[in-house]
Amino acid sequence: MGLGIPSRPAPLRPAGRPEGPRFTALTLGAKVLQSTPPLRGFDAYLVGFHPAKDEPDMQMEAHHYCKVVNDDLIQCVLFDGNTAEANLIGIEYIVSGDLFATLPEEEKDLWHPHNYEVFSGQLIAPGLPAVAEQQLMTELVNSYGKTWHTWHTGRHDTGGGDELPLGAPMLMWSFNRDGEGDPALESHRAAAFGIDPAEVRRRRQELLDRAAPQRGVDALKHHFTGTTPIPGVQDLGPPTSSADGPDGSVPGETEREGQS
Repeated sequence: MGLGIPSRPAPLRPAGRPEGPRFTALTLGAKVLQSTPPLRGFDAYLVGFHPAKDEPDMQMEAHHYCKVVNDDLIQCVLFDGNTAEANLIGIEYIVSGDLFATLPEEEKDLWHPHNYEVFSGQLIAPGLPAVAEQQLMTELVNSYGKTWHTWHTGRHDTGGGDELPLGAPMLMWSFNRDGEGDPALESHRAAAFGIDPAEVRRRRQELLDRAAPQRGVDALKHHFTGTTPIPGVQDLGPPTSSADGPDGSVPGETEREGQS
């Protein structure tokens, strides 16, 4: 880890025998004779929280190691911690709002909005100075993520994970209101990283003038009660057909009704 970044071990150890001589020769040979160009550039480190879209009570901390592909696309590999023993749990692709707008309508339902993660302070970049982190978050305002988890290794505070990847990949989502995420997740991470969530949230309010409504903000709304919206996080609403009028009505419908 970088200087000043606390270690965050994985919440569980996978099933299987301890590492022994079985793969020693392969590992040593690979280090000498092979290279890993595709892994270069995954240097940006972000930590956030993910709920499963179909089971939003399944919530966990996700450590993102990201590579900037271009100004509109970032790709990330996801782990359950930041040590050498961390388990690979999934992937996330991040696109700008402009690139998201070019996606087919049915595809857009797989991408979660990021504004709550930014403005609430849930998404952090450990190790970066506050000014640099703020600039990074500026670039993520109005962006979207497509995230699949292939292994549920549980939570750092309560455990409950699987010792091996089980079942089908899970489409993950974002929290979009205060009260959707378990407060214990954030408080446990805050203690581990030595951060003040209230101060992080306060800084992020400086970015509110950049916010635009996003699709998917209300996707999990019916799963929770007693939640509170926050400034800068607003649902875009259902898509409007090009054949619809400005109020969503079908042109000619009013005239037909008046003639009946």
